[in-house]
Amino acid sequence: MVRGRISRLSVRDVRFPTSLGGHGSDAMHTDPDYSAAYVVIETDAEDGLKGCGITFTLGKGTEVVVCAVNALAHHVLNKDLKDIVGDFRGFYRQLANDGQLRWIGPEKGVVHLATAAILNAVWDLWAKQEGKPVWKLLVDMDPRTLVSCIDFRYITDVLTEEDALEILQKGQVGKKEREEQMLAQGYPAYTTSCAWLGYSDDMLKQLCTQALKDGWTRFKVKVGADLQDDERRCRLIRDVIGPEKTLMMDANQRWDVPEAVEWMSKLAKFKPLWIEEPTSPDDILGHATISKALVPLGIGVATGEQCHNRVIFKQLLQAKALQFLQIDSCRLGSVNENLSVLLMAKKFEIPVCPHAGGVGLCELVQHLILFDYISVSASLKNRMCEYVDHLHEHFKYPVMIQRASYMPPKDAGYSTEMKEESVKKHQYPDGEVWKKLLAAQEN
Repeated sequence: MVRGRISRLSVRDVRFPTSLGGHGSDAMHTDPDYSAAYVVIETDAEDGLKGCGITFTLGKGTEVVVCAVNALAHHVLNKDLKDIVGDFRGFYRQLANDGQLRWIGPEKGVVHLATAAILNAVWDLWAKQEGKPVWKLLVDMDPRTLVSCIDFRYITDVLTEEDALEILQKGQVGKKEREEQMLAQGYPAYTTSCAWLGYSDDMLKQLCTQALKDGWTRFKVKVGADLQDDERRCRLIRDVIGPEKTLMMDANQRWDVPEAVEWMSKLAKFKPLWIEEPTSPDDILGHATISKALVPLGIGVATGEQCHNRVIFKQLLQAKALQFLQIDSCRLGSVNENLSVLLMAKKFEIPVCPHAGGVGLCELVQHLILFDYISVSASLKNRMCEYVDHLHEHFKYPVMIQRASYMPPKDAGYSTEMKEESVKKHQYPDGEVWKKLLAAQEN
């Protein structure tokens, strides 16, 4: 039963100094400090439940997202949760289209990241009140209620409410069996933890060897900074994992369009399944050109982690610009907007392979991909979810990986709640970790 009026919203700047170990490093982001704007909403209900939401950042700039969350907070405060989820489309639209703040968006950039953090907290609270994990809340939801959470504005030329309803109704067939299958086997994952760009060759070998022992069969390597370096590292990884295992490559937006095609024709000998983010995330036609050029090489294009919104995804699908679609739980407007993208991907029969890692992205996106398989796509062909083995220890309900698969979370909520001790320690700039680091830098 949904209850309570939202009486408080707090947001904190939480940063982890991952740049010190080269974790998360790629061709464009050489020194990321994995961070989050961490939102907590409270209600006046007697249950004392809190909704926790995050959006992922790389250090500097998190304070800007925090400002945006505070600027949007008035849309949430003093609202009944029942009224929010009773007209979730209307609430989403109100938040994403604030008459003044949309000028610094609309539905993109800092304002949209802040929107995601707030909405993620709302979904966490709703699921906690229903006593279900978010994936289960979605799977059990009546198709009409699910559709009522989605804003179809700007995408009806590709996906109407009727289309969405039809897809979800078809997805009811075999749903129970797919849920049981997920509970028993989990959702297939791939690892990015072995091959960050800042890692030494010895570290690459060591991590890949250990990952194989742990049962991993799908690996992703960061490329794009230097071709000779890429060739050496890809050869090294292929030598360790062998020719049969799946290898993906990720350029993190490094190249121009012709350069991407040329570079990948040189790396094609390592048999990558896909090249991820080969060029600017906004260049839809550029992605389409690359995609077409790489077909003869048997290499797909994957993108999506920095797609602003459902409209960009719509165009990527229309332009046949990608073979693998990568949703992100914090870049788009939370569950609401991701639902529309999952449904569009189903309509175009493009597999969804979510972006994860960062701070809490694995925790969040597992819910979306479980729902996708059980209720929307009903397929595991060419599908897998990214996994990165960093920072899970800071979460109250961390992801569970078994046999290189995500095991469905059982705890109620969106798995977004962080341990208070971790938040206090890593709060920027006053937490214990940052006080020490900043003092050391001054000396």
